[in-house]
Amino acid sequence: MAFQITDTGGVYEIKGLLNSQNYVYLENHLTHVLTISRGVVLSLEKVHSIDKYAVRRMVMLQNKIQPTQKMFFIIGRKNKKVSKQFSQLQLEEILL
Repeated sequence: MAFQITDTGGVYEIKGLLNSQNYVYLENHLTHVLTISRGVVLSLEKVHSIDKYAVRRMVMLQNKIQPTQKMFFIIGRKNKKVSKQFSQLQLEEILL
């Protein structure tokens, strides 16, 4: 299963599966959005599955954005599958 991106009033909600095979599409979309906006709020609450690759790349994107002073927030603490992957990589403090 792929994923779907929905803009719900400035929050980009991801639904579906995020992994090493499809993450590049999300990253390309977010990079484009960041060129035309002041930041991104990304919700992973409806993600069915996420792998460590996608988590690492998301953190890399966040680190890349940080010097530009654009905001990049990741919502997903309530999603057990997402929070487990972030926690296993000791990155749970990133999730809102």
